[in-house]
Amino acid sequence: MRTTGINHLALVCRDMEETVKFYTEVLDMPLVKTVALPDGGQHFFFDCGGGATIAFFWWPETPAAAPGVASVRHFPSDSKTAVGSMNHVAFDVAPGELSACLTRLKAAGVEHLPIIVNHDDSPSGVTGELHEGVFVRSVYFTDPNGIMMEFASNTKTFDESDVRHTPKGATVEV
Repeated sequence: MRTTGINHLALVCRDMEETVKFYTEVLDMPLVKTVALPDGGQHFFFDCGGGATIAFFWWPETPAAAPGVASVRHFPSDSKTAVGSMNHVAFDVAPGELSACLTRLKAAGVEHLPIIVNHDDSPSGVTGELHEGVFVRSVYFTDPNGIMMEFASNTKTFDESDVRHTPKGATVEV
């Protein structure tokens, strides 16, 4: 068996109207499919590029958001989430688009980290300088539902030398 990519990622929103406005107007992702659910809820899909979609469920009554458990409480200072939760969604963008992403987020008043983060293999995992060890550059932001998002641009193609850490065992029961 071999997958060919992500078809869609389904999340839950608190307000579908606000979510549609954010994803279509701020992130420029076309709304491509809407579904009315038999329980009164909705399921809407947005084209996020590359043949993939990001989808949102909305129901008249849902449990409240749980920052620090089911989602990131605050990035980068408190970014751990629970086992089985979704930490963040990263959208692939062209390398030259990251500055434009920052500008667009700022203009729209979206909560975001106001820098491009360079990820490398240093002990801190990030660097202020772009160098040959940087493997991805990122812009982090939060959507109206409190979901942490990222615009990411790979700076290199991964190969076998990039897999050099031994996986650690479970520390909590699932």
